[in-house]
Formats: sequence, structure tokens, C-alpha cells
Amino acid sequence: MIILGIDPGLRTTGFGVIEKQGSKLRYLASGTIKTTAGETELPPRLRIILDGVTELVRTYQPTVAAIEKVFVNVNPHSTLLLGQARGAAITALVGQDLHVAEYSPTQIKQAVVGTGKAAKAQVQDMVSRLLLLPGLPGTDAADALGVAICHANSHDALALIGTVSPQLQGLRMKRGRLV
Repeated sequence: MIILGIDPGLRTTGFGVIEKQGSKLRYLASGTIKTTAGETELPPRLRIILDGVTELVRTYQPTVAAIEKVFVNVNPHSTLLLGQARGAAITALVGQDLHVAEYSPTQIKQAVVGTGKAAKAQVQDMVSRLLLLPGLPGTDAADALGVAICHANSHDALALIGTVSPQLQGLRMKRGRLV
């Protein structure tokens, strides 16, 4: 399974591509899509994100994509702009017929570092260690690789739940026990 992780941002959108074989993760690529070079208006910047993510899908041919959910910022205008950048990335992904999983920043930090309140530097360090990188990736690329790692770890658990849940239909719990 090849996973494309996206850390959306209006100025800089991070991406990370990993491959999962069994329980092993292998680094394939990471970097950023920058929209700040010469563009100040929103629509052209969204187009850069859309085209950049589309090109990533064509280049790396992932089997699934994962993206960070928008967190509510102190500034509502910034949150709205981030949501639009995220929407451009999701549109590019689904436009290439990819399933898109979504994870909160807390879920991502928990999956990568072991605590949902980890600092960016901790995420960078753990991503580097988990993927056996020779150095630290940039913060946006590290966050995107973290999204991909989160999905790689969550995918197995979700698949297991999917195989067990049909067997549990119709069962009820009473005082913490099946009845």
C-alpha cells in the first residue's frame, strides 16, 4: 500500500509518501507545494495546490491518501483560508479516484509520538526515526509524513474492526457485558 499524506496550508502544503509492506514502513518522498511565489490572490493559489496534489498522485500512484483535519484557529479568517486550501487538496485527491482518510492533529501526534500534545520538533524527530531518514524533514513535510504514518497504523485497526463488527451485530451490552 502506498500512502500519500497531506498537511494542508495556503502558503505551504506539505506532502509525504510512504509504502507499507506488512508492518514495515518505507519512505518514498516528501516535500512542499508553495503558493507564495508571485501569487497574492486566493483562486490562483488554490489552483497551485490542486495542480500540485494532482501531479503528486500521477507521479507516485498512491493507493490511498490521508489528510489532516482543519483545527479551529484563533483567527476565523485564517481557519476559513486553511479550509479552502484543504478543500483544493481533497478535490485533487478524489478527482484522481483516491479514497481520502482524515485525521485530527491530536490523532496524528498520538500515532507518531505517543502523545496528542507533542511539539512539532518531536513529530519531526519521530518521523525521521520511524522512516530511518538520514536527517530531519522540514516541518510541513514531517507533518505530512506523520499523516501518512497515522493512516498506516490506523488502517490495520480499522480493517480488523470491519471483519469483527458484522459478527457483533445484534449483540447488546448491559453493565459492560455482552448479553
